[in-house]
Amino acid sequence: MTISSLAHRALERDGLGPIRDTVLAGSRISDADAVKLFETADLPALGALANHVREARHGDLTFYNRNVHLNPTNVCVASCKFCSFARKDDQRASEGYTMSLDEAVEKVLSRRPLGITEVHIVSGLHPDLPFEYYTELLSRIRKAWPTLAIKAFTAIELHFFAEKFGMTYEQVLRRLMEAGLDTLPGGGAEIFAPRVRRKICDDKATAEQWLEIHRTAHRLGVKTNATMLYGHIERLDERVDHMRRLREVQDETHGFQVFIPLAFHPEHNMIGKAFPKPTGYDALRTLAVARLYLDNFDHVKAYWVSLGERLAQTALAFGVDDLDGTVLEERIYHMAGSTVPQALSERSLHELIRAAGRVPAERDSLYHVLKVHDAPAPAAALKVTA
Repeated sequence: MTISSLAHRALERDGLGPIRDTVLAGSRISDADAVKLFETADLPALGALANHVREARHGDLTFYNRNVHLNPTNVCVASCKFCSFARKDDQRASEGYTMSLDEAVEKVLSRRPLGITEVHIVSGLHPDLPFEYYTELLSRIRKAWPTLAIKAFTAIELHFFAEKFGMTYEQVLRRLMEAGLDTLPGGGAEIFAPRVRRKICDDKATAEQWLEIHRTAHRLGVKTNATMLYGHIERLDERVDHMRRLREVQDETHGFQVFIPLAFHPEHNMIGKAFPKPTGYDALRTLAVARLYLDNFDHVKAYWVSLGERLAQTALAFGVDDLDGTVLEERIYHMAGSTVPQALSERSLHELIRAAGRVPAERDSLYHVLKVHDAPAPAAALKVTA
Protein backbone atom coordinates (compact mmCIF):
# COMPACT_ATOMS: atom_id res chain seq x y z
CA MET A 1 0.00 0.00 0.00
CA THR A 2 1.47 3.37 -0.98
CA ILE A 3 0.41 6.99 -0.87
CA SER A 4 -0.45 8.77 -4.09
CA SER A 5 2.20 10.25 -6.37
CA LEU A 6 0.63 13.67 -5.77
CA ALA A 7 1.10 13.34 -2.02
CA HIS A 8 4.65 12.11 -2.58
CA ARG A 9 5.46 15.20 -4.61
CA ALA A 10 3.73 17.57 -2.20
CA LEU A 11 5.68 16.23 0.76
CA GLU A 12 8.90 16.41 -1.25
CA ARG A 13 8.15 20.02 -2.20
CA ASP A 14 7.64 20.95 1.46
CA GLY A 15 10.93 19.37 2.45
CA LEU A 16 9.23 16.43 4.14
CA GLY A 17 10.52 13.70 1.84
CA PRO A 18 12.87 12.21 4.48
CA ILE A 19 10.02 12.10 7.03
CA ARG A 20 7.76 10.46 4.44
CA ASP A 21 10.41 7.86 3.72
CA THR A 22 10.88 7.18 7.44
CA VAL A 23 7.15 6.60 7.86
CA LEU A 24 6.86 4.39 4.79
CA ALA A 25 9.80 2.32 6.03
CA GLY A 26 7.92 1.70 9.28
CA SER A 27 10.46 3.61 11.36
CA ARG A 28 9.95 6.14 14.15
CA ILE A 29 9.87 9.88 13.48
CA SER A 30 11.53 12.37 15.82
CA ASP A 31 10.12 15.29 17.79
CA ALA A 32 11.63 17.67 15.24
CA ASP A 33 9.96 15.69 12.46
CA ALA A 34 6.61 16.02 14.20
CA VAL A 35 6.98 19.80 14.52
CA LYS A 36 7.76 19.99 10.79
CA LEU A 37 4.64 17.97 10.03
CA PHE A 38 2.56 20.37 12.12
CA GLU A 39 3.99 23.26 10.13
CA THR A 40 3.46 21.83 6.65
CA ALA A 41 1.21 23.87 4.38
CA ASP A 42 -0.16 20.87 2.49
CA LEU A 43 -2.82 19.39 4.74
CA PRO A 44 -4.09 16.83 2.16
CA ALA A 45 -0.58 15.42 1.71
CA LEU A 46 -0.14 15.15 5.48
CA GLY A 47 -3.51 13.44 5.68
CA ALA A 48 -2.57 10.99 2.94
CA LEU A 49 0.54 9.94 4.85
CA ALA A 50 -1.44 9.50 8.07
CA ASN A 51 -4.14 7.62 6.19
CA HIS A 52 -1.49 5.24 4.86
CA VAL A 53 -0.58 4.32 8.44
CA ARG A 54 -4.23 4.06 9.44
CA GLU A 55 -5.11 1.72 6.60
CA ALA A 56 -2.00 -0.38 7.09
CA ARG A 57 -3.20 -1.03 10.65
CA HIS A 58 -6.96 -1.24 10.29
CA GLY A 59 -7.93 -1.18 6.64
CA ASP A 60 -11.30 0.52 6.29
CA LEU A 61 -12.60 -0.55 9.71
CA THR A 62 -13.81 2.33 11.86
CA PHE A 63 -14.52 1.56 15.50
CA TYR A 64 -17.24 2.76 17.83
CA ASN A 65 -19.06 1.48 20.89
CA ARG A 66 -22.42 1.85 22.55
CA ASN A 67 -21.71 3.88 25.65
CA VAL A 68 -23.33 6.14 28.19
CA HIS A 69 -21.69 8.95 30.17
CA LEU A 70 -22.30 9.48 33.88
CA ASN A 71 -21.11 12.61 35.72
CA PRO A 72 -22.23 12.07 39.33
CA THR A 73 -21.24 15.57 40.50
CA ASN A 74 -19.94 18.83 39.09
CA VAL A 75 -18.81 20.21 42.48
CA CYS A 76 -15.03 20.58 42.28
CA VAL A 77 -12.21 22.08 44.35
CA ALA A 78 -9.92 22.61 41.35
CA SER A 79 -9.78 25.88 39.44
CA CYS A 80 -8.93 24.83 35.88
CA LYS A 81 -9.26 27.92 33.73
CA PHE A 82 -10.47 26.02 30.66
CA CYS A 83 -13.27 24.12 32.44
CA SER A 84 -16.92 25.00 31.94
CA PHE A 85 -18.30 21.99 33.81
CA ALA A 86 -17.08 22.32 37.39
CA ARG A 87 -18.75 24.43 40.08
CA LYS A 88 -16.97 25.67 43.18
CA ASP A 89 -18.18 24.99 46.68
CA ASP A 90 -19.92 28.38 46.92
CA GLN A 91 -21.88 27.63 43.74
CA ARG A 92 -23.40 24.40 45.00
CA ALA A 93 -26.81 25.82 45.80
CA SER A 94 -27.27 27.65 42.51
CA GLU A 95 -25.46 25.61 39.85
CA GLY A 96 -23.89 22.59 41.50
CA TYR A 97 -25.34 19.11 41.74
CA THR A 98 -24.43 15.81 43.33
CA MET A 99 -26.38 12.67 42.56
CA SER A 100 -27.31 10.26 45.28
CA LEU A 101 -26.07 6.74 44.74
CA ASP A 102 -29.61 5.63 43.93
CA GLU A 103 -29.93 8.37 41.27
CA ALA A 104 -26.56 7.63 39.69
CA VAL A 105 -27.06 3.88 39.54
CA GLU A 106 -30.60 4.21 38.21
CA LYS A 107 -29.45 6.58 35.46
CA VAL A 108 -27.05 3.91 34.24
CA LEU A 109 -29.44 0.99 34.61
CA SER A 110 -32.16 2.84 32.72
CA ARG A 111 -29.98 2.53 29.59
CA ARG A 112 -29.97 -1.27 29.65
CA PRO A 113 -32.71 -1.61 26.99
CA LEU A 114 -30.48 0.32 24.54
CA GLY A 115 -27.82 -2.38 24.45
CA ILE A 116 -25.14 -0.22 26.07
CA THR A 117 -21.81 -2.01 26.62
CA GLU A 118 -19.85 0.67 28.53
CA VAL A 119 -20.41 3.38 31.12
CA HIS A 120 -17.92 6.28 31.21
CA ILE A 121 -17.81 7.92 34.67
CA VAL A 122 -16.10 11.26 35.33
CA SER A 123 -16.81 13.78 38.10
CA GLY A 124 -15.60 16.92 39.77
CA LEU A 125 -13.23 16.73 42.75
CA HIS A 126 -15.89 16.90 45.44
CA PRO A 127 -14.53 18.08 48.82
CA ASP A 128 -16.96 16.13 51.00
CA LEU A 129 -17.90 12.80 49.43
CA PRO A 130 -16.34 9.77 51.13
CA PHE A 131 -14.31 7.25 49.15
CA GLU A 132 -17.07 4.73 49.78
CA TYR A 133 -19.37 6.80 47.55
CA TYR A 134 -17.18 5.92 44.58
CA THR A 135 -16.54 2.28 45.45
CA GLU A 136 -20.22 1.65 46.20
CA LEU A 137 -21.23 3.35 42.96
CA LEU A 138 -19.06 0.91 41.01
CA SER A 139 -20.02 -2.15 43.02
CA ARG A 140 -23.74 -1.46 42.71
CA ILE A 141 -23.47 -0.99 38.96
CA ARG A 142 -21.37 -4.15 38.67
CA LYS A 143 -23.80 -6.21 40.74
CA ALA A 144 -26.86 -5.00 38.83
CA TRP A 145 -25.26 -5.23 35.38
CA PRO A 146 -22.36 -7.71 35.44
CA THR A 147 -21.55 -7.51 31.72
CA LEU A 148 -21.33 -3.72 31.53
CA ALA A 149 -17.76 -2.40 31.16
CA ILE A 150 -16.96 0.32 33.68
CA LYS A 151 -14.52 3.00 32.52
CA ALA A 152 -14.24 5.37 35.44
CA PHE A 153 -12.32 8.26 36.99
CA THR A 154 -9.51 10.24 35.42
CA ALA A 155 -6.00 10.24 36.80
CA ILE A 156 -6.82 13.66 38.27
CA GLU A 157 -9.61 12.10 40.31
CA LEU A 158 -7.42 9.19 41.38
CA HIS A 159 -4.69 11.58 42.54
CA PHE A 160 -7.32 13.51 44.49
CA PHE A 161 -8.57 10.29 46.13
CA ALA A 162 -5.03 9.27 47.07
CA GLU A 163 -4.26 12.61 48.73
CA LYS A 164 -7.64 13.08 50.38
CA PHE A 165 -7.96 9.56 51.77
CA GLY A 166 -4.29 8.84 52.53
CA MET A 167 -3.66 6.05 50.04
CA THR A 168 -1.09 5.27 47.39
CA TYR A 169 -2.09 5.23 43.74
CA GLU A 170 -1.92 1.46 43.76
CA GLN A 171 -4.16 1.22 46.81
CA VAL A 172 -6.74 3.52 45.22
CA LEU A 173 -6.72 1.52 42.01
CA ARG A 174 -6.97 -1.83 43.77
CA ARG A 175 -9.96 -0.67 45.80
CA LEU A 176 -11.70 0.55 42.66
CA MET A 177 -10.82 -2.61 40.75
CA GLU A 178 -12.30 -4.71 43.53
CA ALA A 179 -15.48 -2.63 43.24
CA GLY A 180 -15.78 -3.18 39.49
CA LEU A 181 -13.42 -0.83 37.62
CA ASP A 182 -12.36 -2.17 34.20
CA THR A 183 -10.51 0.67 32.43
CA LEU A 184 -9.51 4.31 32.93
CA PRO A 185 -10.48 7.25 30.73
CA GLY A 186 -7.73 9.55 29.52
CA GLY A 187 -8.98 12.88 30.80
CA GLY A 188 -7.04 15.40 32.86
CA ALA A 189 -3.85 15.20 30.82
CA GLU A 190 -4.46 18.63 29.24
CA ILE A 191 -0.93 19.67 28.12
CA PHE A 192 2.00 18.26 30.09
CA ALA A 193 4.32 21.26 29.60
CA PRO A 194 4.90 22.93 33.02
CA ARG A 195 4.57 26.42 31.49
CA VAL A 196 1.05 25.63 30.30
CA ARG A 197 -0.09 23.78 33.41
CA ARG A 198 0.98 26.69 35.63
CA LYS A 199 -1.33 28.95 33.67
CA ILE A 200 -4.39 26.78 33.10
CA CYS A 201 -4.52 24.13 35.86
CA ASP A 202 -1.94 24.83 38.51
CA ASP A 203 -3.87 23.34 41.44
CA LYS A 204 -4.33 19.77 40.28
CA ALA A 205 -2.14 16.74 39.59
CA THR A 206 1.07 17.38 37.70
CA ALA A 207 2.02 15.78 34.40
CA GLU A 208 4.37 13.41 36.22
CA GLN A 209 1.61 12.36 38.63
CA TRP A 210 -0.84 11.81 35.75
CA LEU A 211 1.70 9.62 33.96
CA GLU A 212 2.60 7.70 37.11
CA ILE A 213 -1.04 6.84 37.76
CA HIS A 214 -1.37 5.43 34.25
CA ARG A 215 1.89 3.50 34.65
CA THR A 216 0.53 2.02 37.88
CA ALA A 217 -2.76 1.09 36.22
CA HIS A 218 -0.92 -0.61 33.37
CA ARG A 219 1.22 -2.55 35.83
CA LEU A 220 -1.96 -3.77 37.52
CA GLY A 221 -3.39 -4.91 34.19
CA VAL A 222 -5.78 -1.99 33.68
CA LYS A 223 -5.88 -0.58 30.15
CA THR A 224 -6.23 3.20 29.86
CA ASN A 225 -6.80 5.99 27.35
CA ALA A 226 -4.77 9.16 26.80
CA THR A 227 -5.89 12.67 25.82
CA MET A 228 -4.42 16.05 24.93
CA LEU A 229 -6.29 19.34 25.18
CA TYR A 230 -5.15 21.55 22.29
CA GLY A 231 -5.97 24.93 20.83
CA HIS A 232 -5.42 27.30 23.76
CA ILE A 233 -2.06 28.70 24.97
CA GLU A 234 0.18 25.77 24.06
CA ARG A 235 2.84 25.89 21.33
CA LEU A 236 3.24 23.23 18.66
CA ASP A 237 6.44 21.94 20.23
CA GLU A 238 4.54 21.54 23.51
CA ARG A 239 1.97 19.37 21.77
CA VAL A 240 4.81 17.20 20.51
CA ASP A 241 6.39 17.11 23.98
CA HIS A 242 3.05 15.91 25.34
CA MET A 243 2.87 13.10 22.80
CA ARG A 244 6.53 12.20 23.41
CA ARG A 245 5.87 11.58 27.10
CA LEU A 246 2.93 9.36 26.20
CA ARG A 247 5.01 7.47 23.63
CA GLU A 248 7.73 6.87 26.21
CA VAL A 249 5.27 5.44 28.76
CA GLN A 250 3.71 3.29 26.05
CA ASP A 251 7.15 1.91 25.20
CA GLU A 252 7.45 0.87 28.86
CA THR A 253 3.98 -0.49 29.55
CA HIS A 254 1.97 -1.02 26.35
CA GLY A 255 -1.10 -0.13 28.39
CA PHE A 256 -2.58 2.78 26.44
CA GLN A 257 -5.35 1.84 24.05
CA VAL A 258 -6.13 5.05 22.20
CA PHE A 259 -5.00 8.66 21.86
CA ILE A 260 -7.71 11.32 21.83
CA PRO A 261 -6.85 14.93 20.97
CA LEU A 262 -9.54 17.14 22.50
CA ALA A 263 -10.30 20.53 20.97
CA PHE A 264 -10.55 23.38 23.46
CA HIS A 265 -14.04 24.87 23.65
CA PRO A 266 -14.02 28.55 24.69
CA GLU A 267 -17.53 29.13 26.01
CA HIS A 268 -18.30 29.66 29.71
CA ASN A 269 -14.78 29.42 31.13
CA MET A 270 -12.05 31.77 32.34
CA ILE A 271 -9.81 31.81 29.25
CA GLY A 272 -12.35 31.38 26.48
CA LYS A 273 -12.54 35.05 25.54
CA ALA A 274 -8.83 35.11 24.73
CA PHE A 275 -8.83 32.11 22.41
CA PRO A 276 -11.16 31.19 19.56
CA LYS A 277 -12.23 27.61 19.05
CA PRO A 278 -9.55 25.62 17.17
CA THR A 279 -10.15 25.47 13.43
CA GLY A 280 -10.98 22.37 11.46
CA TYR A 281 -7.56 22.66 9.82
CA ASP A 282 -5.88 22.50 13.23
CA ALA A 283 -7.99 19.53 14.28
CA LEU A 284 -7.13 17.52 11.17
CA ARG A 285 -3.39 18.26 11.29
CA THR A 286 -3.29 17.39 15.00
CA LEU A 287 -4.98 14.04 14.41
CA ALA A 288 -2.75 13.30 11.42
CA VAL A 289 0.48 14.14 13.25
CA ALA A 290 -0.66 12.05 16.22
CA ARG A 291 -1.19 9.05 13.97
CA LEU A 292 2.30 9.43 12.48
CA TYR A 293 4.15 10.20 15.72
CA LEU A 294 2.44 7.76 18.11
CA ASP A 295 3.62 4.65 16.33
CA ASN A 296 3.09 2.48 19.41
CA PHE A 297 -0.59 3.44 19.85
CA ASP A 298 -3.04 1.16 18.06
CA HIS A 299 -5.84 3.72 17.80
CA VAL A 300 -6.41 7.45 17.30
CA LYS A 301 -9.89 8.76 18.09
CA ALA A 302 -11.81 11.73 16.72
CA TYR A 303 -14.19 12.54 19.56
CA TRP A 304 -17.25 13.67 17.63
CA VAL A 305 -18.66 15.55 20.63
CA SER A 306 -15.61 17.80 20.56
CA LEU A 307 -15.26 18.15 16.79
CA GLY A 308 -18.80 17.83 15.50
CA GLU A 309 -20.04 14.95 13.39
CA ARG A 310 -18.89 16.22 10.00
CA LEU A 311 -15.34 17.10 11.01
CA ALA A 312 -14.99 13.80 12.88
CA GLN A 313 -16.18 12.05 9.73
CA THR A 314 -13.58 13.91 7.64
CA ALA A 315 -10.90 12.88 10.13
CA LEU A 316 -11.37 9.28 8.99
CA ALA A 317 -9.16 10.25 6.02
CA PHE A 318 -6.53 11.83 8.30
CA GLY A 319 -5.35 8.87 10.36
CA VAL A 320 -8.38 8.36 12.59
CA ASP A 321 -9.91 4.91 13.08
CA ASP A 322 -12.29 5.50 16.04
CA LEU A 323 -15.25 7.86 16.56
CA ASP A 324 -15.99 7.04 20.22
CA GLY A 325 -19.61 5.95 20.49
CA THR A 326 -23.22 6.81 21.12
CA VAL A 327 -22.13 8.98 24.13
CA LEU A 328 -25.52 9.25 25.79
CA GLU A 329 -25.88 12.42 27.89
CA GLU A 330 -22.46 14.01 27.57
CA ARG A 331 -22.32 17.10 29.83
CA ILE A 332 -18.75 18.41 29.97
CA TYR A 333 -18.39 19.63 26.39
CA HIS A 334 -21.99 20.74 26.18
CA MET A 335 -21.48 23.00 29.18
CA ALA A 336 -18.52 24.48 27.27
CA GLY A 337 -20.74 25.41 24.34
CA SER A 338 -20.85 22.28 22.21
CA THR A 339 -23.90 22.36 19.94
CA VAL A 340 -23.72 18.77 18.69
CA PRO A 341 -26.47 16.32 19.75
CA GLN A 342 -26.40 14.87 23.26
CA ALA A 343 -26.09 11.43 21.64
CA LEU A 344 -25.84 9.72 18.29
CA SER A 345 -27.77 6.61 17.43
CA GLU A 346 -25.91 3.56 16.23
CA ARG A 347 -27.59 4.02 12.87
CA SER A 348 -26.29 7.61 12.64
CA LEU A 349 -22.76 6.44 13.42
CA HIS A 350 -23.03 3.82 10.69
CA GLU A 351 -24.19 6.45 8.21
CA LEU A 352 -21.30 8.78 9.09
CA ILE A 353 -18.77 6.01 8.73
CA ARG A 354 -20.15 4.56 5.50
CA ALA A 355 -20.44 7.98 3.87
CA ALA A 356 -16.70 8.37 4.44
CA GLY A 357 -16.07 5.10 2.59
CA ARG A 358 -15.30 3.16 5.76
CA VAL A 359 -16.77 0.08 7.42
CA PRO A 360 -18.44 0.38 10.86
CA ALA A 361 -17.06 -2.01 13.48
CA GLU A 362 -18.68 -2.12 16.92
CA ARG A 363 -16.08 -2.73 19.63
CA ASP A 364 -16.04 -3.31 23.35
CA SER A 365 -14.03 -1.26 25.86
CA LEU A 366 -10.87 -3.27 25.12
CA TYR A 367 -11.18 -2.85 21.34
CA HIS A 368 -12.33 -6.39 20.73
CA VAL A 369 -14.54 -6.30 17.65
CA LEU A 370 -18.10 -7.32 18.49
CA LYS A 371 -19.56 -6.98 15.02
CA VAL A 372 -18.48 -5.66 11.64
CA HIS A 373 -21.39 -4.03 9.87
CA ASP A 374 -21.01 -4.53 6.16
CA ALA A 375 -22.63 -2.05 3.78
CA PRO A 376 -26.39 -2.55 3.61
CA ALA A 377 -27.68 -4.41 0.59
CA PRO A 378 -28.95 -2.05 -2.14
CA ALA A 379 -32.70 -1.71 -2.44
CA ALA A 380 -34.24 -3.99 -5.04
CA ALA A 381 -34.68 -2.31 -8.41
CA LEU A 382 -38.22 -1.29 -9.21
CA LYS A 383 -39.88 -3.26 -11.95
CA VAL A 384 -41.16 -1.08 -14.74
CA THR A 385 -44.14 -2.37 -16.68
CA ALA A 386 -45.61 -1.05 -19.87
